Amino acid sequence: MAKIEVSRVAEILKRHKIDPALLREIVQELNEVAQPEAGDDQKPPPLKKQFVVLLSDPAGKLPKQDIVGWVVQIPENASPRSTADRIFKGAYDYNASKRGRMLPVKSVGEALESATAKHFKEADLWVKTKTPVAVVLTDNVLPKDGFATEKVAPRRQHAD
Repeated sequence: MAKIEVSRVAEILKRHKIDPALLREIVQELNEVAQPEAGDDQKPPPLKKQFVVLLSDPAGKLPKQDIVGWVVQIPENASPRSTADRIFKGAYDYNASKRGRMLPVKSVGEALESATAKHFKEADLWVKTKTPVAVVLTDNVLPKDGFATEKVAPRRQHAD
């Protein structure tokens, strides 16, 4: 349905020479209808979140092996160190549910893959990857001459 401003409707009615008293009543009624009701569902502003990568390192040998992890989100003002506790809370809530009693989760990986978003949402955790993703380690240094790059001739100064 097309939306139109009340003032434009009033202008159209004036052009058709509607009685001014009737015009005022119509415009007033249109303004009342156009006003949002006080009981309308006003959603709170969205919660700002930050990304956290949860790494899987059961053997404690981070640099020597391929590493996998999960990407989750937590509230922006929350400590990333609380991520594991949030996962545990969501997993416990899931295991307490009817489905969780039939098929309980026993590890963090199972919890992130099997538990529903409802259980994690109560713990303010949003799972972005249900299956683990590969993590690449870097020393955070760009190599000086490690790659063959196209050499560009230096600019020449023109003497006029």
